[in-house]
Amino acid sequence: MLHLRLIVPAARTDEVVRLLEGTVGTAHLVVMPGVARDPVGDVVLCDVAREAGDGLIGALRGLGIDEQGSIGVEHLDLVLSARAERAEEEAPGDGADAVLWEELTEATSEESTFSVTYLSFLAVATMLAAIGVMLDNAILIVGAMAVGPEFGPLAGISTALVQRAPRLALRSLHALIGGFLLAMVLTAGFAWLLDAFGQFSYAMIEADRPNTSFIWKPDPLSFVVAFLAGIAGTLSLTSAKSGALIGVAISVTTVPAAANAAVAFSYGEYGQMWGSAAQLLANLGGIVVAGTATLLLQKYLWAVRRRRASRGGRLSGSR
Repeated sequence: MLHLRLIVPAARTDEVVRLLEGTVGTAHLVVMPGVARDPVGDVVLCDVAREAGDGLIGALRGLGIDEQGSIGVEHLDLVLSARAERAEEEAPGDGADAVLWEELTEATSEESTFSVTYLSFLAVATMLAAIGVMLDNAILIVGAMAVGPEFGPLAGISTALVQRAPRLALRSLHALIGGFLLAMVLTAGFAWLLDAFGQFSYAMIEADRPNTSFIWKPDPLSFVVAFLAGIAGTLSLTSAKSGALIGVAISVTTVPAAANAAVAFSYGEYGQMWGSAAQLLANLGGIVVAGTATLLLQKYLWAVRRRRASRGGRLSGSR
């Protein structure tokens, strides 16, 4: 269930209450007249089944409540109420499959901010991966994958394409491209520094490295893996079950490919550098394509489901 906290201008309260009462999947409606001070208005509280939440939020925005007042949404982990159970049964679909588009746009926008924290995580992850590829250590590679924050901007690009949000697309591209470029420059400097201290050497980068050589040797399966990971990552963001995202992070060779490209560049190994760059682009492209396709399919399926539900409601009402 979702909990809505609305601040509504007094003149619009009756209209909002009618909307909430007429929405399938709502429960626990509370109206507190005149208690809001900034902005001035009434406070309206309501619980709604997750699968009905996106449509209700869209309707509230259509009434201008987000501009004249406010719309707050919280996730309720536990609701002990027979009325809430009936609301979830009445709402079409399954809550775990429901997509809250406003929440997704907000989350990906936040994760796509080119901030010091984002760059720090990406740079640290790339440096860890650089050590992993030089030592041919798969454990360090997995750790670097888990630290990397690049899935946020990738999801932001997919969301922006589906939602037709050019500002989110530009912000996500800026974070993705700028972040990787700066992280790779820092990693190249990091490799030179470790070489000066005798921890890295040219012999290490030209060694066989059987555990990590796949990083600079892309093949068609690289795109397939990225595509599947993009589907899983997008589903983990849009559904109520988001525990799979860490698995996505450690399944795609983005950060290690950027790290190997930076280290190879620092030693003049341009064959490995271009191979790593191709691996990086294949993985980034696969995730974006898969994420966009997944969101488009989810949007279509939910639109079909809502049309069927509304048609069924009209038919039952006519009887």
